[in-house]
Amino acid sequence: MIPSAAASGQIETVRAFNRFYTRQLGLLEAGLLNSPFSLTEGRILYELAHGEGLSAAALARELRLDPGYLSRLVNRLARAGMVGRTRSASDRRRSILTLTPAGKAAFGRLDQASRDQVAGMLANLDGGERNRLVAAMAAVRRLLGDRPAEPVTYVLRPLRSGDIGWITHRQGLLYASEYGWNEEFEALAARILADFVTGFDPRREAAWIAERDGEVVGSVFVVRQTDEVAKLRLLYVEPSARGLGIGRRLVAECVAFARARGYRTLTLWTNDVLTSARRIYEAAGFRLVGEDRHHSFGKDLVGQNWERALA
Repeated sequence: MIPSAAASGQIETVRAFNRFYTRQLGLLEAGLLNSPFSLTEGRILYELAHGEGLSAAALARELRLDPGYLSRLVNRLARAGMVGRTRSASDRRRSILTLTPAGKAAFGRLDQASRDQVAGMLANLDGGERNRLVAAMAAVRRLLGDRPAEPVTYVLRPLRSGDIGWITHRQGLLYASEYGWNEEFEALAARILADFVTGFDPRREAAWIAERDGEVVGSVFVVRQTDEVAKLRLLYVEPSARGLGIGRRLVAECVAFARARGYRTLTLWTNDVLTSARRIYEAAGFRLVGEDRHHSFGKDLVGQNWERALA
């Protein structure tokens, strides 16, 4: 349950979005996309166009519809010549639903009309806005439990404009919400990132940004400390992307880069409360070389220095 103080406003925001989106797509109109079909009938045509061997019972489960209601809709589509029935080869008591040639043609028109409608919506946005919209829609699906059938993929890319401010913002928020750290940590992250940009040496330093569905979900930086020592800085992974191996991958990229650039040691500073990060460092071959107690970011902490030999 969400906190009662936040519930009312959050619930109304979701309801307002639902009203907006159904109006935006014209889902309240009598016919879907100026067709003779209702929204539910259009979805039945879609499922039959993309599935094989579907029975009425399986279709009802997929669409979460009452079997009796689904049966009435299928009968209507059958009378209109859109849907046919054949006996299952494995179970003669079961009928398999298929689209007739007329049904396939009707679905083709609906599918193209839907594509044209969405293309028209996206045409009013620039490239960055489209990326944010698609990423937000993907996030809504993930958060509400629509897990993809295929493994979630991500890409690593170099730093680009806008990343520095975004990473500072996200790290400040995440460490505040997960560990109770105050604005001092956000200020530290901002200084580290500003120094990285203003003093960047591409021969000896690098950054990796993890991106999924157009959304930044993690990052890490390697900076020169001395000619022989590089430092790993500001590793983070968004909560929504944890468990995908992104943190391990980012650290592995740092190790490979530092070794390739001739550094003998890769070092980092962290705090003992960051247990998940420490497990990643240990798995990557780092060893703890020192600890110190300090009061920072509004908390009493134990700072830790870790090193990874590269020679």
